[in-house]
Amino acid sequence: MKKIFEIIGFITLILFTFIYTNKITTVIKENDGILEQIKSIENQYKTEPINAIIDKNTIIPGVSGSQIDVQESYKKMKKTNQFNTNLLVYEKIKPTISVKNNYDKYIIKGNKNAVSLIFLVEQYSNTDKIINILDEYDVRANFFTDGNWFENNNNKIISLIEQDHIVGNLGYNYDYKVNGVSWMNTIVTKIGNQNDSYCYVEEENEETLNICKQNKSYTIMPNIIVKNNPLITIKQNLVSGSIISLKINDNVINQLPLIIEYINSKDLNIINIEELLDE
Repeated sequence: MKKIFEIIGFITLILFTFIYTNKITTVIKENDGILEQIKSIENQYKTEPINAIIDKNTIIPGVSGSQIDVQESYKKMKKTNQFNTNLLVYEKIKPTISVKNNYDKYIIKGNKNAVSLIFLVEQYSNTDKIINILDEYDVRANFFTDGNWFENNNNKIISLIEQDHIVGNLGYNYDYKVNGVSWMNTIVTKIGNQNDSYCYVEEENEETLNICKQNKSYTIMPNIIVKNNPLITIKQNLVSGSIISLKINDNVINQLPLIIEYINSKDLNIINIEELLDE
């Protein structure tokens, strides 16, 4: 019995020592000049997030804010033992209202000083020339593909994703009721390791929106849809955050270099849809 009490006493002493040491360390740390200086500028360096804009059935992504990560900033500065704003570490503050998990809205624009190009790949489209031009200009874009094209070009699908392009889903001839839609998304996200899957409409379509929502796919409704005269159409409608839809044909292929150069001349980056919608 005596030994049991000795063991209990020894364990209690260790626990007390640990707690006491931890408290002392915390007190010393809280009174550390570097930590106090970091805390004194927290509000000065804080940027509030901007919520996503929802208007009826449409949504435009929000913008994350940021704030100082006090503990990580303190750790970095203690290594040099001096306060230095260049060593501040930040953490994101996500918007309260976000595009994430909002699968029941049409995404109509992005939130950045950039635009995104969607190429509509139909059953007999040849993407090679488009890809070569994008590579020449070091541009990342989006290829929304018809199910029939998808079935015959699985290797190219994976290659596009590996090159940081995004692959979207057009269903079969723009019909999302066909069973193959979920299979296409599985190939893209599970085998291609793309983060999200995407559907496409040019006008509101509740049936498509519901199917895509069930498949946890975002539905994109571009604000610039090119039918004829690609360059002229883009010049007349281009704004920051634009999502531009282009059906692959000879006219688009011939004018694509001019389109890219025009967009760049407006100090707008061309990025894939995932980057454009990132909050």
